[in-house]
Amino acid sequence: MATANDIRKGMAIKYNGELCVVLDMQHRTPGNLRAFVQASLRNLRTGKSMDVRFSSTEKVEVISMEEKRMEYSYKDGQDFVFSDPDTYETIQVSPEIVGDCEKYMAENCSVQVLIVGGKPMSIELPPSVVLTVAEAPEGVKGDSANNVQKTITLETGGPYSSPALYQDWRKGESRYPQRQVYGTCQLIRFYPCLFFWPADESGHFHF
Repeated sequence: MATANDIRKGMAIKYNGELCVVLDMQHRTPGNLRAFVQASLRNLRTGKSMDVRFSSTEKVEVISMEEKRMEYSYKDGQDFVFSDPDTYETIQVSPEIVGDCEKYMAENCSVQVLIVGGKPMSIELPPSVVLTVAEAPEGVKGDSANNVQKTITLETGGPYSSPALYQDWRKGESRYPQRQVYGTCQLIRFYPCLFFWPADESGHFHF
């Protein structure tokens, strides 16, 4: 078993029976006192951080940890199934771990899955995702002057707010950032912070 001297930033260890990630660590030898390791840990279950002092020779259980790029496939009951695009290996992730990410995960959405000790512990969405507008009411002329918002529904659910003047956000349309137009389907990227890049009636985007 490893000692506290062996731990490094980014490692996963078991502390007081809980899985933790080492956020930072320092070796210290204060004067004539015994050397020790000061570490900052984050509990992977609760998300809380804590400062811990280990003696330099204290035994520490190091847990294997890896990040894998996977794609969201489907729901199996309450769980979410992700697959490795290279090996097609699948894993099931509980709704407690997926959390609010569910709102932004369409089929085949690519995510980073943190696997600790062979078990998925967290998932991370990309900086932005492409989602299809499922339902959106027509905008009303003059709404732009009042900064009015309208409620839309995306393929992953809703409701979400968008500027009311953008009448071209109709059912079945998707969005992407590169100002591309495929027939009548205009595309723009949707950000999890609930911000939409606006497009005017001519299909031009304002950044």
